[in-house]
Amino acid sequence: MTTFTLNGKKISSSAPGDTPLLWVIRDEFGLKGTKFGCGIAMCGACTVHMNGNPMRSCSLPLAAVSNADIRTIEGLEARHPLQKTWVEEQVPQCGYCQSGQIMQAAALLADNANPTDEEIVQYMSGNLCRCMSYVRIKRAIKSAAQSSDGVIQIYDPKRQTVVDNSLSAQTDEQGVS
Repeated sequence: MTTFTLNGKKISSSAPGDTPLLWVIRDEFGLKGTKFGCGIAMCGACTVHMNGNPMRSCSLPLAAVSNADIRTIEGLEARHPLQKTWVEEQVPQCGYCQSGQIMQAAALLADNANPTDEEIVQYMSGNLCRCMSYVRIKRAIKSAAQSSDGVIQIYDPKRQTVVDNSLSAQTDEQGVS
């Protein structure tokens, strides 16, 4: 039995420990937003957050997530700035890679509230889009960063609360205004 937190709820799975997390999320818990793409952690369609870090769930064994905090696209905060800008910039075409793209981009903005174009390209390089929407993906990330005024809320599993990654909060913590 493997126990972990999934989108804020403590759950347990009796699947074998070598079962990829992707199949546990989709088949056992019915969360279909996380997609299977390649099965070898090379495309990013299956990206989830494990303790706040983007991970490829298709190659992540269930045993590795014991006591971890897992977030899927369904567990991303409501009205995340990326969800809004994804629609405004008309990013989705076929839509298959979008949950993985958004989860990867959310992790980027949680770490870096104002990324450069190069930082976006580098951070997103492991997420493939068969429809070649890369220009719109980059534009949506830039737009989300600008529209959020440097505030991207993320779930902090250590505090078990939603916190913001604002530029003002970072300077206050450092004692600089």
